[in-house]
Amino acid sequence: MIKVLLGFIAGVVVIALGGWMMMPSLMFTERASPYDLEETVARIQHNIQNAGNGWSLSGLRNPAKAVQTDGGNVLPVLMIEACSTQYSKPILKDDTVRFLSILMPCKISIYKKNDGKVYIGTMNAGLMGKMFGPMVGEVMGRVAADQKKFLTFDPNTPAPKMILPAPAGAAGGAASGGGGGC
Repeated sequence: MIKVLLGFIAGVVVIALGGWMMMPSLMFTERASPYDLEETVARIQHNIQNAGNGWSLSGLRNPAKAVQTDGGNVLPVLMIEACSTQYSKPILKDDTVRFLSILMPCKISIYKKNDGKVYIGTMNAGLMGKMFGPMVGEVMGRVAADQKKFLTFDPNTPAPKMILPAPAGAAGGAASGGGGGC
């Protein structure tokens, strides 16, 4: 009986440890971009503007610049911020899930690694939404579907120009990039 109980407890611990170790790879995604940093940013920005469903750019941040200004030497990192009031509205109206405003606006990180390649990092919006009930799950499922559109590149389309934020603010600060925030 004790062996069975210890085996059960060991099994639970192993499963919990495995889940804990896998959680980061489930919550966040990373993929290599076929383009350089600026073109990747520009293509994503233009895809967001053309995605429909109320999406607009709300910022372009450069967190690496703040580190560089402080004397650090880091590879480039740019973060596109986008929002759709169509999706944010039901969450912001509901007191029980308004704390999820911390996830707004949606962010897509584009960065270079030491291997010289450019990568795109995103939050797994669909999986994240499922953890907060049916309404949030449904909204975030639609966000996830739109995110796929943001990251679909047509190599036959010429590279668009990157949409730079309006000049203002300190290094690495949020700057409005195109219109509505959340």
